[in-house]
Amino acid sequence: MMTAVADYMRTRRSTMSMLLEEPGPNEEQLKDIVSIATRVPDHGKLAPWRLELWPMEMREELNTKLLDFLGDGDDVAKERARTAKILHAPCLVAVISTAAEHPAIPVWEQELSAGAVCMNMLIAANAHGFEAQWLTNWFVYNDEVKPLLGLGADERIAGLMHIGTSNAPKTDRDRPALDDVFSVRQA
Repeated sequence: MMTAVADYMRTRRSTMSMLLEEPGPNEEQLKDIVSIATRVPDHGKLAPWRLELWPMEMREELNTKLLDFLGDGDDVAKERARTAKILHAPCLVAVISTAAEHPAIPVWEQELSAGAVCMNMLIAANAHGFEAQWLTNWFVYNDEVKPLLGLGADERIAGLMHIGTSNAPKTDRDRPALDDVFSVRQA
């Protein structure tokens, strides 16, 4: 017996951040989205992640600092344009991996848990009637920028979750052929 969840997952699609506009989730909706997002596999109950709402005023200030960090020149023009993506959606939540060495739980499993938070957030935003996109950007991988992002030495951004409303039609993209990614291992 198929469920509505299976039907939804078969057609789930992100909406590009540049197409997201007001309204975004209100405080109550966002708290529920975050609550749902954190219901993920978490070996050892470590909660190896934290989430931050980045309000527009903070994002505008961060964008200015990131552009100053980049400087000028043709070689950085593309990165400057990509940086502005943090200004597109009315709501942006950073999912921050706090994975750390543990005697029994590999860092990799902790990082996967942070990725699961990102995926759940997309689904939870859709469940609330919003569109969303999970992005990263050049600056989340730059150790020199970490202080601007408020990250601890061992923290990394797993995803910048853009949430808003869009009336743009969704188009699907090519998906891998099942036979290319799934097999039965023989003895």
